[in-house]
Amino acid sequence: MNFNYKFPDGLRPYYEKELSEFRMKLNAQHYQLAWRHLERAHIIGQAFPFQHSYVHWLMLNFGFKIKDFKEIVGQIPRLLVGGVKSFVGKIPVGNTGGANVPPLQPMEIPSDLQLILEKA
Repeated sequence: MNFNYKFPDGLRPYYEKELSEFRMKLNAQHYQLAWRHLERAHIIGQAFPFQHSYVHWLMLNFGFKIKDFKEIVGQIPRLLVGGVKSFVGKIPVGNTGGANVPPLQPMEIPSDLQLILEKA
């Protein structure tokens, strides 16, 4: 079994960039764009427990911010088990992490992120 715990240095700048873009768009109240950056950060970090859980924490808080009950309720189980699944390497690759998609459904990774993940 492969345990994922160390976030690759090659992914860190891309993950941080997505989170930075999320914060900028959130502060500008561009909620749809902010959410898109959270989804991208989720894809980049989902194989690593801390980064995966942190994005779900931000998604939960985003749900509260926009008063989206479905997102709030959907993020709670993801927050509780997402990091554990990352740690043991059992993630649905490419899943964007929101309550609008099934939590175990693999999804196609956007081509730019696929290149980033392959290089790291």
